[in-house]
Amino acid sequence: MNIPHIKEQKLRIYYDNIEMNKYFKVDFVCYDEIILELKAISFMNDTDYKQVINYLKATKFKLALLVNFGTPSLTYKRIVN
Repeated sequence: MNIPHIKEQKLRIYYDNIEMNKYFKVDFVCYDEIILELKAISFMNDTDYKQVINYLKATKFKLALLVNFGTPSLTYKRIVN
């Protein structure tokens, strides 16, 4: 599909617009602005959702997709910061 992506990219963490000496390692970053977090679990719970919210709040990204392949039908959640 030629979607530009980076696998397991390290994202810098910011606190009050100050760059910290820490990072998150996300599954994929697509188009240099969308976090893609993949799961293969029987159901997604609040912990999975909160993990992605935390990624968005701590980085300067505004959009993430949380995708679960572990159910009979693919489930996903679009999360906007």
